[in-house]
Amino acid sequence: MKRIFVASFAVLMLTACGNKEKEYDATGTFEATETTVSAEESGTLMRFDLSEGDNVEQGREVALVDTTQLWLRLQQLMATKAVYQSQKPDTERQIAATRQQLAKARQEQQRYKELVADGAAPSKMLDDATSQVQVLQRQLDAQLSTLQTNTRSLDKQMEATEVQANQLRDQLRKCHVVSPVSGTVLETYVERGEFVTIGKPLFKVGDMQRMFLRAYVTSSQLQSVKVGQKVTVMADYGQAKKQYEGVVSWISSRSEFTPKTILTDDERADLVYAVKIRVQNDGFVKIGMYGEVKF
Repeated sequence: MKRIFVASFAVLMLTACGNKEKEYDATGTFEATETTVSAEESGTLMRFDLSEGDNVEQGREVALVDTTQLWLRLQQLMATKAVYQSQKPDTERQIAATRQQLAKARQEQQRYKELVADGAAPSKMLDDATSQVQVLQRQLDAQLSTLQTNTRSLDKQMEATEVQANQLRDQLRKCHVVSPVSGTVLETYVERGEFVTIGKPLFKVGDMQRMFLRAYVTSSQLQSVKVGQKVTVMADYGQAKKQYEGVVSWISSRSEFTPKTILTDDERADLVYAVKIRVQNDGFVKIGMYGEVKF
């Protein structure tokens, strides 16, 4: 009787172990979308209002690079533009005298034309008057051409000056460092008063609201996973686990060798596919934390 009981108990234990379902299909680590913000202008960092752990909003100004020299160069360009503007000729005033002489010559030409028609004056006088009109007309055309050329040249110089001024305005704008995204400051790389150069990293900000679990699945699991699929994600807090709803947002299009730190449903598989699962963070999930996913 005792032997039958022991045998029955062993069968029950084996059956229970065989029917025990695995709590997860894949594991991985949580990550966030990280953005490193670098200096776009060189100069002394006059202000830097960030510390690690701070939350920043997109578009918020967080640092200022010295703008003194750029501002002075902009003022110099504006003064140069004003000089070019003052040098532009007053076309109508400068040709007023020639226009008046031409109008007078045309009146004389018309008068002599009438006198010649009536036989009261020789035709030579009309020829002289006509010649005078032609001379004054050519003189007026030459003056207009010269004045227009000078005006166009000064306009081009003013346009070039304005382009340079816009370049300086853009540089001045870049001295005001703003956060390109909303998120949490993960790292800072500079301190107020440091001299920074173009391209030098200033700080790193991460979107901690929308986290991603990067997990790896085998070829056999891949058949049951698709983008947009809702899954269950569990964040590992050591002895405790917290459950979240996740959405598969990305599946790798190529396989890779199993990472050493990743456990898959089939540990014998050499090749796996990476998947990213989007999770709305409630403040507990941290970058690098281990997580599990159930498809």
